[in-house]
Amino acid sequence: MQDIKAEKIRESIRHIAAEFLSEVDEGTSLITVTGVLLSPKTDQATILITVLPEEKEKDALTFTKRQTGHLRKRLGERLAIHHLPFLSFVIDRGEKNRQLIDRLSQSS
Repeated sequence: MQDIKAEKIRESIRHIAAEFLSEVDEGTSLITVTGVLLSPKTDQATILITVLPEEKEKDALTFTKRQTGHLRKRLGERLAIHHLPFLSFVIDRGEKNRQLIDRLSQSS
């Protein structure tokens, strides 16, 4: 039961974060939410993102960190949970590695 609840929270955060970032995007890069890692106590959520072009990753992380408070407010409005998790953003290195492997396998 706890796993199902955590999965629903994780998926809701992913969806709301993706929607939110598309609304507030400054248009200098494409930020895609690829997943959410949720701590066992659901008190911390790490939002995984990819950024195109890659040269804008640092700027995009700075931008998303500035938006954390606004996103947390949006989550509070849309999620029916008592305690909102602390949010952080990181570049999804796993997705970047998968894309690199895809490119390399296509060029051989």
